[in-house]
Parts: sequence; C-alpha cells; structure tokens
Amino acid sequence: MSWGEQAFACPSPPPLTRWCVLSSSVGRLRLLGMIEGLSYVLLLGVAMPLKYLAGMPMAVRVVGTAHGILFVAYFVALALATLERRWPLSRVTTLAVASLLPFGPLFVDGFLSREAREPSAAP
Repeated sequence: MSWGEQAFACPSPPPLTRWCVLSSSVGRLRLLGMIEGLSYVLLLGVAMPLKYLAGMPMAVRVVGTAHGILFVAYFVALALATLERRWPLSRVTTLAVASLLPFGPLFVDGFLSREAREPSAAP
C-alpha cells in the first residue's frame, strides 16, 4: 500500500471522518455531488444575476468554468461508482438527472450515504 492509499485508508468498520469519505467510490461521488450542486446554485443564484443585473460577465466565466469541470468530474465519479457497485441503469439515470437539477445532488445524497455504508458488489 502506497503512502497515498494509507493516508485515505479507513479501518473496518470505518469511523465517520472526513477522510473516510474519500476511501470509496460512492464517498467520492457524494463529495463531488455536493460540491457540484453548490457550484450550480452559485452559478444560477449569484453569477447569473451579477452578469445580467450588475454587468459583471466575469462572474459567469469563473463560476461557469469551475462548475463545468466539477460536472465532468461528477460523471467520471458516477461511472467509477457504477462499475464498482454494478448499479442498474435506472439508478445511474436517476443520479445523472439529479445532477442537472439545482439541489438535485443534495436530494440523492441520503440514498448515497446508505449506499456508502454497504459493502461493495465487486469481488
């Protein structure tokens, strides 16, 4: 086990710590979902009004770029979690559609938190 793996490894059963979130694909998906959802809300609720009401287009450029990167990272994390957990297409579709809605990732986080506590389906 490399140093990086040791830094994020959690004992079994894992305690509820910040680093344990990063130790599973579902935990990483949850974290990215929260950050991506927050960036979407900031884009729609802060940057867009700044652009159109205050004439500050740079806000959309900065927040929009960050949101775009996080959106792609969310789908990469979703693909990795799907491969590891062997989720059905209906679950993947639900998680994908949730990322398109403001606050969507926050709504599916309860499901993902239960999923993170279950053992992986991978051998």
